Amino acid sequence: MKIDILMATYQGENYLREQIDSILEQSYGNFRLLISDDMSQDGTREILNEYVEKDKRVVVFLQEKNLGVMQNFEFLMKQVESEYFMFSDQDDVWQKDKIQKSVSQMKQSNCDLVYSDLEVVTQDLEPVCKSYWKLKGFEKKVKKYNHFESLYLNNFVTGSTMLVKSKFLEKILPLPHKSKYILHDYWTALVVSKFGKMSFVDEPLVKYRQHGKNQIGSKKKSDEIQDFNQMRNLFIDVKKDHFKIFMQNSEVFEDEEIELLNKKSYEYFQSLKNVRKWDFQNNKLFWKLYQYENLSYAFQNFLILNMPALALPLFRMKKGWKKK
Repeated sequence: MKIDILMATYQGENYLREQIDSILEQSYGNFRLLISDDMSQDGTREILNEYVEKDKRVVVFLQEKNLGVMQNFEFLMKQVESEYFMFSDQDDVWQKDKIQKSVSQMKQSNCDLVYSDLEVVTQDLEPVCKSYWKLKGFEKKVKKYNHFESLYLNNFVTGSTMLVKSKFLEKILPLPHKSKYILHDYWTALVVSKFGKMSFVDEPLVKYRQHGKNQIGSKKKSDEIQDFNQMRNLFIDVKKDHFKIFMQNSEVFEDEEIELLNKKSYEYFQSLKNVRKWDFQNNKLFWKLYQYENLSYAFQNFLILNMPALALPLFRMKKGWKKK
């Protein structure tokens, strides 16, 4: 089976060669590496031209205007000709048998999307955490649930680990450009899980490099916020954006029950903006949405969103302990 690997680049000269080399040296070689550069001003384009000359599997598109991450990946997804495709970041390193293990798992499980764990590493590829799933608390969602309902509230499928059947592109595209928080990988996994089957490789197949220019890193943005109301508003805004995008793309899911749940969920998070002490009117909806989340994560969110008067002193205590 032939695969199209999609890599969107921007100002990637520092780590790009290591990532491309790790792909070209894969034990599974039946692929095209499609790279779209989003008007990089560093040495990225020179590096890409080198690889075009060295390996006929590398195909490069040089954009003439800045697209941004989502539209750059969307451009690449429209170039897919093979029966399968994968996403690639510009700054990671793939394990040598990443593609082969993903292909084998897809055949063995007869599924439509395969993904894997990642190893978190420093910018110099020094180990930080052997399991990204464990670091983020995703293990239970991956190994016990692994379906559309468990993806509905939060993504746990990382784009750079995916192998996907291209037949789903007609449902995935166009990507939801207006979202601040729903990226190409989440949207792809969500759509495929609604109409197909997902499986996973229970080991890290990517070295997930952490550095100052990561588009999406392993750290939580909320951990850096020192003001409780700012953090709470972020939680609310993320979910409002989340369900607003779902509402705007309701035809994709072809499900009246999901359409109604999207509307109710958006209205619920909108109403939380006015809660100053506590609110228990929508307990049932909250726990329906969070039923597949880690219990401690769900309870923490319940306090922050529905009981801010109690969560505020706990937040201050937690931040105080961290400073010590």
